[in-house]
Amino acid sequence: MRLFGYYRSSTSYRLRIALELKGLDYESAPVNLLKMAQKEETFTSRNPFATVPMLEADGRDRAQSMAMLEWLDEAYPANPLLPEGLEDRYTVRELAYAIATELHAPLNLSTLKYMKNELGHSQNEIDEWYRHWCGVRLTPVEQRLAQLDAGDFVMEAPGLFEVVLLPQCYNARRFAYDIDAHPHIARIEAACLALPAFQRAHPDNQPDNPEKA
Repeated sequence: MRLFGYYRSSTSYRLRIALELKGLDYESAPVNLLKMAQKEETFTSRNPFATVPMLEADGRDRAQSMAMLEWLDEAYPANPLLPEGLEDRYTVRELAYAIATELHAPLNLSTLKYMKNELGHSQNEIDEWYRHWCGVRLTPVEQRLAQLDAGDFVMEAPGLFEVVLLPQCYNARRFAYDIDAHPHIARIEAACLALPAFQRAHPDNQPDNPEKA
């Protein structure tokens, strides 16, 4: 497998965590979003969405992170990302998709760049936008976790929800959002970050992180 991604991309981070949790070997192929490498013809000819991550696996180029996570779980069922029970699977999906479908789109890099370059917003205004939408969505996620009386993970082991949550926490902290105001989310984040799989997937430990150069 070959994973095309960017070290700080939340969706690339999702795939790295999932691959690490499943113990799958993969090669990292950096795509520099700041240099618009994802828009180059050599990339879009393989991935017309012009987004990362892209996973080269089993003779096919795969795009869209949530679809890739579901495919990984079906193609490589060991160390599943979704629990066995129907209602447990729903619980995990509900929480994961609350973040993946309602936070990622307004907060991704292309949206933030459009706000700055085309709409003329200042960085302070963009940062405020980011923190606002984090609060709008993470607050009900925190409330649902409280209803579930969640522990270190939603289920017995980290899975799809944690795979989606941790990258959002990382980016939220970059924009000075107070994750610690959500104690269930903060506890799950800390428990995940203590695990080697999450540490290996962390942006700080990626080959295209400029601080590693």
